Amino acid sequence: MINAKSGLVLSHDFYGNEYEVEAKDLVWRPSAYGIVIKDGSILLTKQRKAYHLPGGGVDLGEMPEDAVVREIKEETGLDVKNPVLKDQISGFFTWKDQKTGKLWHYQSVLLYYSCDFVGGELSTDGFEEDEALEGELAEWIPIEDLDQIKAGSTIDWRSMLKKHLK
Repeated sequence: MINAKSGLVLSHDFYGNEYEVEAKDLVWRPSAYGIVIKDGSILLTKQRKAYHLPGGGVDLGEMPEDAVVREIKEETGLDVKNPVLKDQISGFFTWKDQKTGKLWHYQSVLLYYSCDFVGGELSTDGFEEDEALEGELAEWIPIEDLDQIKAGSTIDWRSMLKKHLK
């Protein structure tokens, strides 16, 4: 949300803290997240005792469709194919670097892709350094249990997901 008078945006972190940030201090971050369903369950990652769709930032020079396949492999150990764009959400979020304590403020476009499960074994072997500090092994969560879990992220992705599961 942009305040036209002050030129500030309102950003949130994973803990619900709010930050007023000048647009010039934002970092652009497109990201791609996967919706992978198998046998009535959805693949979710777990960080900070909350569940997330697997995914993350799109690297420069990388297509979002390739990024979601790569991110799912890195975060879960599983292979997927055939990403199909289902939805997008835009927002602002703040992330604290655990090593330096620096706050990073992002303007994000989150792209959500349904993907076909191919195979593999759940693993944490592909975790990046910050994921290894707080991440846990991904899980298959029954779709009917979505309302009972704690959803991670600064955006509650469950409402978007429910819309596409109908």
